[in-house]
Amino acid sequence: MMKYAMRGALAALLSSLGLAAAGAQVPDVDPREDEQVELPELPGQEAVPAATSGVIDPADLETWLDGFMPYALAQGDIAGAIITVVADGEILLSRGYGYADVETGALIDPETTLFRPGSISKLITWTAVMQLVEDGLIDLDADINTYLDFEVTGVERPITMRHLLTHTPGWGEQVRALIMEDPERLQPLDEYVRNNIPAAVYPAGEVPAYSNYGTALAGHIVAEVSGQSFDDYVDEHIFAPLGMEYSSMRQPLPEHLQGLMSSGYMRGSDGEGRDFEIVTPAPAGSMSASGHDMGRFMIAHLNSGEGLLSPETAEQMHTTADRKLPAVNAMLLGFYEQNRNGHRIIGHGGDTTLFHSNLHLYLDHGVGLYISMNSSGRGGAPGRIRQALFEGFTDRYFPPESQEERPTLDTAEEHGRMLVGNYVISRRAHQNFVAATALLGQPSVSMNEDHEISLSILTDAAGTPLRFREVEPFVWQQVNGAERLSARINEDGEVEMFSAAFFAPFMMFTPVEWWRNGALLMPLAGFAAAALLLTVLFWPVRAIVRWRFGKPFALSGRQAMAYRLSNVGALLPLLHAGGWLFLMTYMMSELNRLDGRLDGALMFMQFMAVLPFLALLVAVWNVFVVWTGAASWFAKLWSLVLLASTLVMIWFVAAAGFFNFGLTY
Repeated sequence: MMKYAMRGALAALLSSLGLAAAGAQVPDVDPREDEQVELPELPGQEAVPAATSGVIDPADLETWLDGFMPYALAQGDIAGAIITVVADGEILLSRGYGYADVETGALIDPETTLFRPGSISKLITWTAVMQLVEDGLIDLDADINTYLDFEVTGVERPITMRHLLTHTPGWGEQVRALIMEDPERLQPLDEYVRNNIPAAVYPAGEVPAYSNYGTALAGHIVAEVSGQSFDDYVDEHIFAPLGMEYSSMRQPLPEHLQGLMSSGYMRGSDGEGRDFEIVTPAPAGSMSASGHDMGRFMIAHLNSGEGLLSPETAEQMHTTADRKLPAVNAMLLGFYEQNRNGHRIIGHGGDTTLFHSNLHLYLDHGVGLYISMNSSGRGGAPGRIRQALFEGFTDRYFPPESQEERPTLDTAEEHGRMLVGNYVISRRAHQNFVAATALLGQPSVSMNEDHEISLSILTDAAGTPLRFREVEPFVWQQVNGAERLSARINEDGEVEMFSAAFFAPFMMFTPVEWWRNGALLMPLAGFAAAALLLTVLFWPVRAIVRWRFGKPFALSGRQAMAYRLSNVGALLPLLHAGGWLFLMTYMMSELNRLDGRLDGALMFMQFMAVLPFLALLVAVWNVFVVWTGAASWFAKLWSLVLLASTLVMIWFVAAAGFFNFGLTY
């Protein structure tokens, strides 16, 4: 139960990245506040092992859920949710909680009410890809340019479909036009993938970095290879065979489904639903589906791909692991591991701005669990509820067969110190103003006197960082918990990357370069900004004091001009950095603002890059004038402070990506 706050903390970090649409682990934190939401304890914590009884008792499951979901939704200010559980090839339970429409009081019909599962849509796309692999039309290890009529590139080596399936094409994050509300602004899929190729930053196959663009490109390849539009292919080859009549990847929805769509809310108490969200990289997150239909999809995969794939292809999809780190979860072909209590579990998460969902398949038991909520709520509630449900369901019906207490290794201090420091996440933007998030939200690793390490963004419900002790070389187990950390060390004995089991399939933490290290740069930037601001503020204050006491201005000629220009120069870096921070915050607070409507403001701020360099010229000239004239020792010292502060501010905006040009972000 400690991972609720962990998800909330990471969600807040990713929220600053502007990744809410169609992402694997993405914001479910209301930007208006970061309060913790207290969830009720799940009733009946004693285990009821499904593995020994064969089938989960529906009555027990219903009672268990009824004791948790209504109160959890109310506490989280979430309008409604759908939960579907399948077992032994049948829908065991599919229930709606709360409302599909608060204003009209419409309840949720598990058979026909549509929710948006966000990035769980990717499983539809990857299933389509594997169908074409099975038909011999796609080779997982061929250069994807084989299937395209334009070229995409990686660093050092070609990108393959396997790389796309495992989120290792090596691209940075792309957020432009990720999600919007105006269907008139929606780009066709082929146009989107041509015009929004992300920057290649890692060698293909090396570093997991979750990519919505990669899945969109895979969907485009499905269309190119099959000769059908992506939507037509999915309708014919996935939805129709499974009888998923209340599902669609189309945006806007087909007319016959529009009246069945649940409203989406920032908060349930808002009372008024938001517009239908348009996910531009559609294969990555555009799906709308009922709870029953998601149950049918889970059953197909649990039954060795029945109706979709051959047993051999389904097995390949469910078991081919791209394991970058030992002892933590791995990325599979589209699915990712979510193992717990020694049981083999695979699945996927999904979020739009308004809808938040999880899907879990217990492969060895033929059981599937799906939840989707139609509100972002407050205090990270959707993430906490999803994680509480998954952990509680797993611990109740699939408890651990044994629990082994492993001793802390003698190398704990040595290896722990190697990890201490600041990091950046591999899933991040590397272009334009969004790159600032790699500076402003850096996770850090610390170690206590017991040689236990903590990662700043992994906290318990009280906000206290979780503690981990080393139980294998470079593998750390959570103290009194199930989470794990694992690290890879290079030949020089330095940390190459590390991650937690929860994130490892699709996201790594890598050491930050010294010049972008927030532990160094952020305090320096704070002092520099303070020095510049004091200079600006004291200019009118000194003028008022002189006027009040009738004192003349003591400087003249070149020294007077240098004094006045140095005050103006101190203002310029503040205007530049402040303008960028304001624009970035404004654009990312509502993801539909990333659809290109603010390109004019971006170009204006890019043009304003001249300001800090004008300030630097003024600061250098001011030093020359002050030090060659009859100035006081304080004036000479302060001229150096202004010069150093201006240089630090230029360093800050360069590290933040504010000197990048163009409209790719």
